[in-house]
Amino acid sequence: MKKLIALILAATLSLPLVAQVKSRLNNNWEFLRQDLGGIWEAVRPYTKGNPEEVPLWQNVTLPHCFNALDGVDPDVNYYQGPGWYRTQLDVKNPYKDGRTVLHFEGAGQKTEVYVHTTRVTSHTGGYDEWTADITDAIEAFKKTEAFTKQFKGKVPVSIRCDNSRDLEMIPSDLSDFNIYGGLYRYVNLVYTPALSIEKLFAFAEVDKEGKAGNLSVNARLYNPLKLVNATITVVIRDPQDKEIKNQQVDYKSTEDDVALLSFKVTKPLLWSPEKPQLYTVQATIKSASGEFTQTEKVGFRNFEFVEKGPFMLNGKRLLLRGTHRHEDHAGVAAAMTEDMMRSEMKLMKEMGVNFIRLGHYQQSRVILDLCDSLGILVWEEIPWCRGGLGGKTYQDQAKRMLTNMIEQHYNHPAVIIWGLGNENDWPNDFPGFDKEKIRTFMKELNDLSHKLDRSRSTAIRRCDFCADIVDVYSPSIWAGWYRGIYTEYKQASLDEFNKVKRFLHVEWGGDSHARRHSENPDKALSIVKTGGGADERAGDASLFGGAARVSKDGDWSESYICNLIDWHLKEQETMPWLTGTAQWPFKDFSTPVRPDNPIPYMNQKGVVERDLTKKEAFYVFQSYWTTQPMAHIYGHSWPIRWGDAGEQKMVKVYSNCDEAELFVNGKSYGTRKRNSQDFPASGLRWQVEYAAGNNHLKVVAKKGKVAVTDEIDQAYQVEKWSKPAKMVLEKVSQEGDKVTIRVKLKDARNVDCLDAVNWVEFGLTGDGQMIDDQGTSSGSRKVQVYNGYAIISIRLNKGKSVASVKSQGMETVMLIL
Repeated sequence: MKKLIALILAATLSLPLVAQVKSRLNNNWEFLRQDLGGIWEAVRPYTKGNPEEVPLWQNVTLPHCFNALDGVDPDVNYYQGPGWYRTQLDVKNPYKDGRTVLHFEGAGQKTEVYVHTTRVTSHTGGYDEWTADITDAIEAFKKTEAFTKQFKGKVPVSIRCDNSRDLEMIPSDLSDFNIYGGLYRYVNLVYTPALSIEKLFAFAEVDKEGKAGNLSVNARLYNPLKLVNATITVVIRDPQDKEIKNQQVDYKSTEDDVALLSFKVTKPLLWSPEKPQLYTVQATIKSASGEFTQTEKVGFRNFEFVEKGPFMLNGKRLLLRGTHRHEDHAGVAAAMTEDMMRSEMKLMKEMGVNFIRLGHYQQSRVILDLCDSLGILVWEEIPWCRGGLGGKTYQDQAKRMLTNMIEQHYNHPAVIIWGLGNENDWPNDFPGFDKEKIRTFMKELNDLSHKLDRSRSTAIRRCDFCADIVDVYSPSIWAGWYRGIYTEYKQASLDEFNKVKRFLHVEWGGDSHARRHSENPDKALSIVKTGGGADERAGDASLFGGAARVSKDGDWSESYICNLIDWHLKEQETMPWLTGTAQWPFKDFSTPVRPDNPIPYMNQKGVVERDLTKKEAFYVFQSYWTTQPMAHIYGHSWPIRWGDAGEQKMVKVYSNCDEAELFVNGKSYGTRKRNSQDFPASGLRWQVEYAAGNNHLKVVAKKGKVAVTDEIDQAYQVEKWSKPAKMVLEKVSQEGDKVTIRVKLKDARNVDCLDAVNWVEFGLTGDGQMIDDQGTSSGSRKVQVYNGYAIISIRLNKGKSVASVKSQGMETVMLIL
């Protein structure tokens, strides 16, 4: 599997650029996180370093997000307001009468573009792509004295981004994710001839048997000067790069949309998660203004959500094994680099994912390209999320973003669903909440989607009064977290399945505080009411008040979430009518509506942390969803277990192998056969008597003739403790100039309090810098301890520092570094 993924990623890296002459503008930017009095303040003559020069700009690289750190700062609300970027471009367009264009892959949330003091264009919407043709503004600026004297032949470009709260803009600020600001996706400088291709639309269709295919290609031209007389050559290559079609079309009009070709493909090589085979479509337009080439990838696949039945791909049932993604990462927020995105999607594929819902907005073109090449089916949606329904400006934006999403991602074979909304039954942005008006607008979006693309399905999640409008519906089912217990999952799903024509369950799972483990993880289930539904209701995300529920009353341990996920996955194997599910989400992400979570302002439902550190649940999925032999002993991040002397403790192994043998301190505890229906851990569990002190665990798992192993060390504490009374702060490791420190909570007798969940807050003074505001269990200065301890790292900067930690009711302690 790893070799296959590496080959696929290498092939993706070599994909040609979208435009003929295109470069990413990553460097030489300055940023100001506030507003200006006017555009003149960005371009007026100034002397760098002059103390009287205000405001002060900072040097940044793109992509860049206003909220790289403050999105998870425990002490402030994240910044929402205007910010400015500026740079100077050395413009050298190689085409006579060519166009110079800035291509934005996404910027949040309202953006204005200036050349010197001229406002060129604006865009509202933080997630779709858009362009700014700056040709005319450049030509006008070149005639000024400032061009030659002040800017020495370079072109000053200033960009204002604004993520201020605005009820008449989607998504709603009630959404369970940050509405980020900034140039947080790539910005490209593009040179084109006066006549070029703006978009290529390639439609590949095939019958259920995969024998008869058809490929049609249309182009939308960019022709601001209304030129005529050109030739367009289209070349089609199969996945082995063999040319299968070459056709030339004469263009003798000023029409923008042109039909280029349509031809039959006999027995096309099919795209699927196992073999994501991609055809290449290349169109070259030649005119007196120059030559321009655009390349796209397409795939032949046939899919169907069977009414009252499963999901079919290329004529065979496929259980959609899915997850979700937010564009969010430790230390950078939305400003993820291409390398970060590749690492994330590679991990998903290694976990066994074949489906993803991109929540809750159009995402980076890099992600869609990776889904195509890795073989991950996609539900992508517009950010109409919570809050009700606004007026004309609001609705026009939603329609515009739906149109942009479909047209910009039309060619991706991975996409099977266009999502029209999320939790649109959530009121409070406006005085009134009119279900009929929401239904009317949902119908408009549904009709628009089918008009723009007849080949994909439409869907929404959690808005029961609109369930009949879209092709596929996902209700709210959170068995074992927000309502009910996880053993109710199968019946709750069947009940919802029977209410709609086509059912797909997206969003399930629960929060887990990474590194927190429990000897009795299911304790909270005993107080949770059963039989009352498994949906999510108003206020359920709160840690205060309301009915008993695991989300409020549970221990937030990785141990519990592994049990919940294990149960869901074993049940999904016995639901032949199920189209599939998508666990929410793959990676922890920041949110403004959860300040009281164990990591403040973090949604902690991921199976990896915000920096891609794997939680234990990752391996539960892998044991069900992958074929490459694997075995994982639960508890790699659980250094100390506890209990009575002589007490037997359960050791679980998550594996996809046929059988496994466990060794503890060199002694075999026997071989177990894997049976997915033997909960928990598919029967790969042992009752083990730990020795007080250190214990070494090893598993040998076999799949046919292949054997894999896993080993961990765990201490066992039999000494009992009382309530935490003091803290001990110590240095635990150093790597170069970076040290990691750990606080331990102990009782009055100096015994480790292994079930403590107290809040602690780290501090630092001196030359060093705390690696903080990462939104991870080991990168947050304010955090709930996990099993009585917490860690954080510090860059010493070759100097001296004093670290501290405080917690209510205990004496603050310090450590000299």
